[in-house]
Amino acid sequence: MADNNQGCKITLYWLEQSRSQSIMWLLEELQLTYELKTFKRRADKLAPAELKEVHPLGKSPVVTIEVPGSDKPMVLAESGAIIEYLCDYFGKDHPTLVPERYVAGREGQVGGEREEWMRYRYFMHYTEGSFMPILVMTLINDTVRKSPPFFLRPITGIVASQVDSAFLARNVEGNLSFLESQLKTAPDGGPFICGKDLTAADILMSFPVIAASGRVLQDNKNQGKYPLLAGYAKRLQEIEGYKKAAAKIEALEGHFSASM
Repeated sequence: MADNNQGCKITLYWLEQSRSQSIMWLLEELQLTYELKTFKRRADKLAPAELKEVHPLGKSPVVTIEVPGSDKPMVLAESGAIIEYLCDYFGKDHPTLVPERYVAGREGQVGGEREEWMRYRYFMHYTEGSFMPILVMTLINDTVRKSPPFFLRPITGIVASQVDSAFLARNVEGNLSFLESQLKTAPDGGPFICGKDLTAADILMSFPVIAASGRVLQDNKNQGKYPLLAGYAKRLQEIEGYKKAAAKIEALEGHFSASM
């Protein structure tokens, strides 16, 4: 059997309810062998202190790669950076994960890129730069609304409702509508965000999209409003690599949840 790892030992530091599940899916998609170290969130929902021993920020996902002949392992952090690095060095047998960049005959020219690649580049930044922050803010706002003692909830509820109406609701709606339109106009009719093939951008997008499908899209005001996005979330969960990653967590932890 070919050594897809190129002699490297790969370790994923996985945290429940985090983007680390996307990295795990990519490792499965690339058919890499890896060690999995799992962590639980603390009562305050933050990552445990042990993760700071791996990376100073103490967050997940983090991947370490022990390269033959090297004195110490490489430490990779940030979901997009991890995905790009893994695809750069271990993705040659899976070329559709990163779409071909140029239209034939326009190599190296400004504007010579294929739409599939332009979408790939954009969504590798949009996911963490625009989509995830607004979902996290929505989660925090809901926590503010529900967490205080019952006698304070009328006050926190008013504050949370004002934040929602003044800022969050329109931004959530704007992002969901945008993604719905992007799926509608995907090259070759999709069914993925960059076209007919699954890309690393879809894998990166999977965590917020699936989390939103189980939370934001279930709100009464959103039910049935974004059918393409709801179908996309379901489609991603039906891909074999995703199911393998989820099954490994279920075997280790007893259950798996894609929620935030």
